[in-house]
Amino acid sequence: MQNEDTVLQTLLPVTHDLGGFKVHRTLPHKDRTMVGPFVFFDQMGPAHLPQGEGIDVRPHPHIALSTVTYLFDGAIDHRDSLGTVQTIGVGAVNLMTAGTGIVHSERSPIVERAKGPPLSGIQTWLALPDGREEIDPAFQHVAADALPVFGDSGARATVIMGTLWGQTSPVTAHAPTIYADIALEPGGQVPIDADADERGLYLVEGEATIDGRPLAKMALIVLRPGITATLKSMSGARVMLAGGGAFATPRHVWWNFVSSSQERIRQARADWTAGKFATVPGDPEYIPIPPVPNTVSYP
Repeated sequence: MQNEDTVLQTLLPVTHDLGGFKVHRTLPHKDRTMVGPFVFFDQMGPAHLPQGEGIDVRPHPHIALSTVTYLFDGAIDHRDSLGTVQTIGVGAVNLMTAGTGIVHSERSPIVERAKGPPLSGIQTWLALPDGREEIDPAFQHVAADALPVFGDSGARATVIMGTLWGQTSPVTAHAPTIYADIALEPGGQVPIDADADERGLYLVEGEATIDGRPLAKMALIVLRPGITATLKSMSGARVMLAGGGAFATPRHVWWNFVSSSQERIRQARADWTAGKFATVPGDPEYIPIPPVPNTVSYP
């Protein structure tokens, strides 16, 4: 039976064509800024780029957040101002914590470009909690085979962050966080417990329902707090579960900066413009700060 009370909000994506591949963004959204610590939720692709080409996201800054990169297909070379050089592949996790400030670039590996690289995955930003926004920058890579897997009733769920179904991920969580990649076989189902304050479901592919209510593809479905629900598919699906503890203090998002303080975002903007952020060794390019109209209002 369909439970209309299970779903609190449906956040439809804004799609950007970045030349060769599309990005579908559901957070931040005009109707909601966060789901737990998640303040940014992008699906990249799926795409297959032309031979000899690839993605080239030049060095750019972040503050007061963690970026989490998780790929379904392809590979990305990560470099940052800590001196990290790390290729992320399918099913692994790159967690970059910005804290006081970090700069990084993301590019398709040279070996992938020759054959025309595939690209498919999810990139999220998680706000750092009150009192920890200005921690030291850090980077963590966790291999795919180090992530715990839960399997039951035609479902296989990889726990990317937090504790779910009795399994705990080794990926660092600075705030209460749940994050999982759920693969449902035809007829498969999995319980979505009410442990987290805020929970969102994102249908990547296939068909699925939550308590009998169909999930819209590439939309972030925010569940009502306190309700235990059942995620099910009759024909097979891939669904991301994301959420965690509700933040007491709102977060502001402008360009690549996230903070509880509008003034801190203004300072980060001034610091990037003045070249005060650390640079990425071996990657001298950079993305200029976008222009700000005279009427700008920081959120």
